Order: sequence, then structure tokens, then C-alpha cells
Amino acid sequence: MTQAKLVRRRKWTDELGNLYEIVLWRVKQSARYPEGVRYRLVFIRSGERTPALLYDNHHPKGHHRHVRMLKEPYNFVTAQKLVADFLSQASTLAKEINEDCKLFHKAAQRRDG
Repeated sequence: MTQAKLVRRRKWTDELGNLYEIVLWRVKQSARYPEGVRYRLVFIRSGERTPALLYDNHHPKGHHRHVRMLKEPYNFVTAQKLVADFLSQASTLAKEINEDCKLFHKAAQRRDG
């Protein structure tokens, strides 16, 4: 088992109740972790249990991300870029949720109104 040193752990919710978590570990460079980093970055929409966005690099899958229910490769460059990419994509998904809520409330007002 690779000895991991926690580099960063941050968990928070935004004003809409969406959950974000960023966890980065420094590990010994190896065939499993050639960059010497392990990570898990998660975005979960308010009221949901399944991540809308998940970046991770567990063995044997390597660098990849889950966007909604689709899994796709992720081109890891640096930990800083990883965090920036995650936050950018999570922000886009959070805005989509906010827009969906606005449309729902407008439709409800028209129906009830």
C-alpha cells in the first residue's frame, strides 16, 4: 500500500446547498501514481446523493472524471490545473441547477397563477 500524505482537504456548501469536496494526497511516484498524486474532487447537487461531477485517479482506472453518469478520461497536468478544471466545471453545473430552479418556479407560478 502506498503511504499517502494529505496535502489538501476542503469541504463546503454553496448558497444553494450544493456540496463540494476537494481531497489531494501526495504519494510516492509509482506505476500506479506516476505523478505522485492521488485525488478525489466531488460536486453533489443540493438534495441529491449521487455526484454530478467526480474527478479521481484510483487504480486501475487512472485519471478520469464522471460527469453526471458518463465516465471520461481526464488529462492530468498539475494539481493546480486539476482543481481549476474541477471548480470551473462544477460552477457551470451549479449555474445550470440555478437556471433549472428559476424555470421550475416560473412554471409553477403560471400554473398556480
